[in-house]
Parts: sequence; structure tokens; C-alpha cells
Amino acid sequence: MRAVVQRVTQASVTVDGELLGRIGKGFLILLGVADGDTRQMAEKMADKICRLRIFEDENGKTNLSLEDVEGELLVVSQFTLYADTKSRRPGFTGAAKPDVAIPLYEAFLSECARLGFPPQHGRFGADMQVYSVNDGPVTILLDTDLM
Repeated sequence: MRAVVQRVTQASVTVDGELLGRIGKGFLILLGVADGDTRQMAEKMADKICRLRIFEDENGKTNLSLEDVEGELLVVSQFTLYADTKSRRPGFTGAAKPDVAIPLYEAFLSECARLGFPPQHGRFGADMQVYSVNDGPVTILLDTDLM
């Protein structure tokens, strides 16, 4: 499982002009699921993200967590995080098929909610428009294979 976590001051996702989710201060998470990923990986990823300390404290140090700043989550499925770019036309065979990816995406959402951060989210498989204001900018790449 891979995630791109952006610290944002605001973010939103729409599909066909319909607003599906919007947050203020928090994390925009682009989440990719691969073949072979498990529910345990989804739970581990959610725990890691929800406990990241990447907000600045009064001394300008990145010591504060999502909980400390009363932040929010916006999660968007992103199969292209598993793009194979060996050629000029990316392939996506490393991304899990929907029958595997959807339950793991939903498990990630559920675990975030269980941890106290009920996420706003996009629509799996939809053509989404994602808007964000990256704060910092701070962008963190996470991969369960490296955690």
C-alpha cells in the first residue's frame, strides 16, 4: 500500500461537479492499493498517518500530530501510485483490481475513523477533481513495504 500525504490548509474532491468531501487543516491522502496488500497493511498505514507529527509547534518544529491540531482527513483512491514507468506509456498492472482494492480502501477509511479521524473521501474509481492548498509545502511518501 502506498500513500502520498500532503499537509494542507484546505482540500476538496468533486465528481461531475458534486462536492464529495472537503476539509480545512489536515491531510490530503492519495492512497494506492497493490496486489498482495492486506487488511493489516491498511490498518498499519492508517495508524502511521493518523499519528504522524508533521505540524509545527510554537517553536517551528514538526512535533504536532493531527490530533494536536484538531486536523481532518480527505482520502482519495489513487491507483496510479503503482504506475510502471519503464516505458513512456505507464502500465498499472501492480495496482490491485477493484475487487481487492475497494475492501482495503474501505478498511483504511474505517481504521482512520476508529482512530478518531472520520475521513472525508472521494469515490473509488471515479474521475475526480481534487483541489488542495499544500501547507509548507509538506508532502510525505509512505509505503507499507518500507515501514
